[in-house]
Amino acid sequence: MKKHILLLLIFVSGLSTSVFSQDNLGKLTLEQSVETALENNLNLKRAEMNLISSEANLLEAKGQMIPSFSMGASSGFRWGRSINPVTNDFESRRIGNVNISGNSSLPIYSGGRVQNSIKQSKLNVEVNRLNVEKSRNDITLNTINLFINVAFSMEQLNIAQSQLKTSADQLERTKSLVKAGALPKADQLDLEAQRATNELEVINAQNNLRIAKLNLSQSLQLPFDDNFGIIIPEVGVEGLEIGTVGVAEVYSIAEGRLPEIQAAALAVKSAEYGVKIAKGSFAPSLSLSANVFSNYVDQSTFMTPDPLLQQFENNLSQSANIGLSIPVFSNFRNKASLQRARVQKRLSEIQEIEAKNLLRQDIESAYTSAYAAEQSYKSSLIRVEALGESFRMAKQRFEVGAINAVDFQVAQNNLFNAEADLVTAKYQFVFSVKVLDFYLGNPLTL
Repeated sequence: MKKHILLLLIFVSGLSTSVFSQDNLGKLTLEQSVETALENNLNLKRAEMNLISSEANLLEAKGQMIPSFSMGASSGFRWGRSINPVTNDFESRRIGNVNISGNSSLPIYSGGRVQNSIKQSKLNVEVNRLNVEKSRNDITLNTINLFINVAFSMEQLNIAQSQLKTSADQLERTKSLVKAGALPKADQLDLEAQRATNELEVINAQNNLRIAKLNLSQSLQLPFDDNFGIIIPEVGVEGLEIGTVGVAEVYSIAEGRLPEIQAAALAVKSAEYGVKIAKGSFAPSLSLSANVFSNYVDQSTFMTPDPLLQQFENNLSQSANIGLSIPVFSNFRNKASLQRARVQKRLSEIQEIEAKNLLRQDIESAYTSAYAAEQSYKSSLIRVEALGESFRMAKQRFEVGAINAVDFQVAQNNLFNAEADLVTAKYQFVFSVKVLDFYLGNPLTL
């Protein structure tokens, strides 16, 4: 869930400030990335199908409250000795018949199983609806996290390329000075080694960026190619702060709004109805049924059988029954069902506790990370400013021969490492604060 936190945030409001140019054609914004992920993700489609299935279960449960009705018809012939339905005599002849019937039944009392099944099905629909919402949140958060990894990798590549350019520029200048005899050959060799190192760092950064793009592309279920890219909105830290809200208050707010916590609580209630349904199997059940029947036979006491409709009218019969079923012994099926229902209830209670514990731990970690990230960003900012001035002075001294290439490389590497650390601290600080905003339900703005 920590990674879920890097998510819901940052670029949401920055999307509206992104500048579209010719270079951005074919690239994805964060909003487009999230929409594509939600459209293509199979886990979300599976969760939506589970919701539809639970709605069908609810419809079926509600149907148990109304009478059932069925109709049937049959036609056939009999040969040999049998009773003639017209004369009621035993005769040996072929007899043709057409039978029609209608049946209806209604449960009057079933130990509360019907009502409890409806209540349980309603809760299951809501649980699945919350699971769909949670799945959408997870997909959105994961997509944002992968999007951020691409943006971060692009920043690291820019830093590596800037460092390579500085090394290349200094190498060209040093070559001229070495050729003029103003600097020793060793300084040129040191800078050539530094440039080779910087070239390797650029290659590594390019590979990291390619992997980050690949991960995002695969998450979106899109074919990957080298032209795949994103549009990065502006990310600032102005006005960001942890605030005075404590862990307990953040947890209290998050517990009441996150779908996974609500779903876990409803799952416990659903399991409680499952226990009631299982207990209802021990109670007697009462039902009412009715039947309508008529038939036609091709026999008659006279020469010609009565017409079809006339026989149907003459042979029409009705019946109504009320039935009582008392469970005495069911081969321990009812007892086993009750035991399983109680186990399921206990498992649901454990899952609810687990979900709440995980949320509390995530909030504690997020709060601690936000505080540490704030201090790290402030320190990194001061460090970059100091090393920037130090590098400026080292560059001037190197150009006049006051220091050698090794000392210049040390100053250069210190500055670029500090700049890379500042980028990392900046993203971590912004993400950490936005994570807390996510838990608090605050508007996610930059």
